[in-house]
Amino acid sequence: MDQRMPVDCLANARALAPRIAAAAARIESGRELPPDIVDALHEARLFRMLVPRSLNGEEISPIVFMQVVEELAKADASTAWCVAQTSVCSTIARCLKPEIAAEIFGNDPRGVLAWGPSTSKAKAIAEPGGFRVTGEWPFASGSRHATWLAAHSAVYETDGALRRDAGGNPVEKTFVVPRHRATIKDTWHVIGLKGTGSDTYSLTDVFVPEGCAIGHHALDPAERREHGPLYSFTIYQLFGSSFPAIALGIARATLDAFLELAAVKTPASGKSLLRDSAVVQSQVGMAETQLAAARAFFFAAWDEIWAAAQSGQMSLDQRVRLRMASIHASEQARRVVEAAYLAAGATAVFESNPFERCFRDMHAVSQQAQSQLSIFEVIGRHFLGLPLQSSRII
Repeated sequence: MDQRMPVDCLANARALAPRIAAAAARIESGRELPPDIVDALHEARLFRMLVPRSLNGEEISPIVFMQVVEELAKADASTAWCVAQTSVCSTIARCLKPEIAAEIFGNDPRGVLAWGPSTSKAKAIAEPGGFRVTGEWPFASGSRHATWLAAHSAVYETDGALRRDAGGNPVEKTFVVPRHRATIKDTWHVIGLKGTGSDTYSLTDVFVPEGCAIGHHALDPAERREHGPLYSFTIYQLFGSSFPAIALGIARATLDAFLELAAVKTPASGKSLLRDSAVVQSQVGMAETQLAAARAFFFAAWDEIWAAAQSGQMSLDQRVRLRMASIHASEQARRVVEAAYLAAGATAVFESNPFERCFRDMHAVSQQAQSQLSIFEVIGRHFLGLPLQSSRII
């Protein structure tokens, strides 16, 4: 039995937040997390939050994980994004063979796994003992300080035929490889979340042993070796909530910055402070209400589904409710950031203030698949009694 004392990851995140905030300009200009911040995150065990305890991880509850991500995002969204992305990637350890999981995470205290999403520019050809993998994957957040990468691909037979399962569906797998075997392309020149270093990587005819291949995104229950309640959640549920947690953190930081500004700024066309304006008072009241309500719904949905996961009784209704709360949090957080940015006036466009970076980061978050309005369609289909078209969303 693991006798290690649990680490208070939330307290560690809060303690580290001022240091991260002070490094925000360096993180953005360097377009990656600098070594000293990476070291501090490792020391605080924040890259190990979702790693199984059997592999020297923390295996914390998803509720605490989302709180940590939110806290980091208040300080710097790029840092929160890298921690969230790579942490969720680490949950595929639940399906890896023990010796491979140990090589990635257990034997290396700084082991970090990153990946980009599935792409049509990938092919894995089966051969004795493994696969020959070729392809290119974009948006690999945190890949610059990762030690391993994962590649997702359909599987082909040696004769070029697409491998299919018993139901006739294409077989897809996730392959893990040491980062040094990939070619990294510096493509991350973007409007927001600049510090995530979300580059593109490629593999060219790289042999991946059979043991380093698992079912696509660790979705095959037959491969599951870690049976704690944390690992009953898919990467889609964890990604789908960690990005809204980042949005909530950005919104809180933006609104706090506006409250400080409103106490000292007198508009050029006015004679009193911003905070004395009835319009501003109304805007702040609305924004605070929006943010508080969205956050309460988000964590209430997680409280409910986490309790169900611990008893092994997760329902479709709870999964839909979690997705509702997540997309709602993203939407409301974006609106709060936009309202605060506009209310700040010309002050918001200067880099010396946090508004313009928060605005850009928030709109980079909102462009991700987990924040798209099409998710409401899936939710609506559920309530209308229609079949869900994609179980990966819920």
